[in-house]
Amino acid sequence: MASNTTQLTPPPPAAITAAVRAALAEDIGSGDLTAALLPETQQALATVITREAAVLCGRDWVDAVFAALDPAVVIDWHCRDGDPAAAGQKLCELRGPARSILTGERTALNFLQTLSAVATATRHYIAAVAGTRATILDTRKTIPGLRLAQKYAVRVGGGSNHRIGLYDGILIKENHIVAAGGITPAVRRARDQGTMVLLEVEVETLDQAEEALRAGADRLLLDNFSTALMRDAVALRDRLAPGIGLEASGGIELQSIRAVAETGIDFISIGDLTKNIRAIDLSMRFSFIAAPTP
Repeated sequence: MASNTTQLTPPPPAAITAAVRAALAEDIGSGDLTAALLPETQQALATVITREAAVLCGRDWVDAVFAALDPAVVIDWHCRDGDPAAAGQKLCELRGPARSILTGERTALNFLQTLSAVATATRHYIAAVAGTRATILDTRKTIPGLRLAQKYAVRVGGGSNHRIGLYDGILIKENHIVAAGGITPAVRRARDQGTMVLLEVEVETLDQAEEALRAGADRLLLDNFSTALMRDAVALRDRLAPGIGLEASGGIELQSIRAVAETGIDFISIGDLTKNIRAIDLSMRFSFIAAPTP
């Protein structure tokens, strides 16, 4: 699959810097005691490789780590975000003060292996639904403090973002429905707010789906529907409100997603993209350059 890096926009630099500074602070604390064993003038060349096939994501976070630690560290990238990388492939080279590279090594790799894992997983799901109308969405089930980063990684992998947080979309779930006295009054109250955001209603039965369609929701989230019920919901939507989107969610895995997509559903949200990821196996290899003679 070709990279779509030209269409990708990372989070604002301030957000990346804040995440990086927090990560460095928790790792370094009052100072890197082990790196201090090296001569201050010691120089190093480090190479980052991936030990497994992956979709690269996280360059800006790696750059920010070393920009914060030591601008003297120079990074030469061999891949862009969104590029596929084969096992054993060189991703980048770093040159500069050995202390600084060693201090930033783990934080930089943590960002790179985590975000690459999200992008890689997303790419697998995208491939599984190729040729259908289904769009792969993420969820709010993200690592605290890394939501913008992980949602960017989903886009790098070819997926799309659901709402970023509670402020940019309305998702009326079971407890909201109970508290509001039903789907119809819940939707009415949401409309009365006058906010111009997506209004989605989670439904668990076809009767609830019909009520939500008639109430004027923008999208329905079909919670744990069987594929047979999804097809019934698509037919119901096509008959009552053809412009309303249908989203499937709940227990959908890579092995089962093709059958879900073939029901005619519009969106499939996958929590596993961001919450059950396995970090990509990366390695940073060092060669030390003789320190200048004092």
